[in-house]
Amino acid sequence: MKKITIAAIALAATALTACGSQDGASGDSRDAIHAAGSSTVYPFATRISEEFKREYPDFPAANVESIGTGGGIDRFCRGVGYNTPDFANASRRMKLSEFEACQANGVEEIVEIQVGMDGIAFASARGGIEMDLTPEIVYRAIAANPYGEEQTNETWSDVDPSLPDLPILVYGPPSTSGTRDALAELILEVGCEAGPLPEGLEEDAHDRICTEVRSDGKYVDQGEQDNLIVQKIEGNANAVGVFGFSYLDANSDRVQGLSMNGVEPTYENISSFDYPGARPLFIYLKKAHIGIIPGIEEFLSTWVANWGEDGPLAEIGLVTNRGEVMEAMTAATTELPTLTAEDLQ
Repeated sequence: MKKITIAAIALAATALTACGSQDGASGDSRDAIHAAGSSTVYPFATRISEEFKREYPDFPAANVESIGTGGGIDRFCRGVGYNTPDFANASRRMKLSEFEACQANGVEEIVEIQVGMDGIAFASARGGIEMDLTPEIVYRAIAANPYGEEQTNETWSDVDPSLPDLPILVYGPPSTSGTRDALAELILEVGCEAGPLPEGLEEDAHDRICTEVRSDGKYVDQGEQDNLIVQKIEGNANAVGVFGFSYLDANSDRVQGLSMNGVEPTYENISSFDYPGARPLFIYLKKAHIGIIPGIEEFLSTWVANWGEDGPLAEIGLVTNRGEVMEAMTAATTELPTLTAEDLQ
């Protein structure tokens, strides 16, 4: 049995080396775990890397990159090899099209683990603009063509007379971000469906009308650095920022959350899904790298040891899985169930 295991590992290592140049990088080996993706998951994954290094000093700290959910999954799915990430961090679930790209590139066994929850938080500076938002208000304010019509709203009071007579200025995530995807799915589409859409829309036109944001300077793409959005709204009392709840929680002395449908973005309201912008957060593991890249199993156990309600991840804003979800995700870190296309449909 030992000889078979050694042979299998050697064969897998050869495969990794052969695939290692698929993304154009050099090198045929690596010792450190590599994770890439969501800026929202980034602070949690970074904390796990720190705890992992402390708990397992024989392993190097993991290399964690913040390049957005879409960018991380794209890089993860380029193939099996030392020059591709072991983990993709995601603030939304992997899309079926992304899964199919993975399969086409030889990334056939993927493990999906929900590490916790987060919320799409709307915020302003402490003492700044205050509003009770709704998905429809947000949609009317930042959609490129609300309900298929020309976007003419210049102030919040143009959207709803009960809102402040102040210019619309929203700093938010780019199109490559899982936070932007969640904004579209959880807020914009809900607001879009609540209004007078044209009849007989084809799917592409419907998606464009419901999720495309304006590009006239009222919605400002601030890249994958949510901390920059915090800085922008802190410096402008009339600006609104959109980012993950963890950034609101970590900067509560500088910014304030804006309620949605009368519900404030708090840990309790997100964990109960009472807050409309609640969403799960994921990591995706490439099973082919287990046993080749050192420390992957230990890295997973570090997640489990630290993602509880009283753990260090909750201290920095992670909303903890509960009940059956927690049990299932804890089991997944050792049982390593393989994701299927049916799971994503």
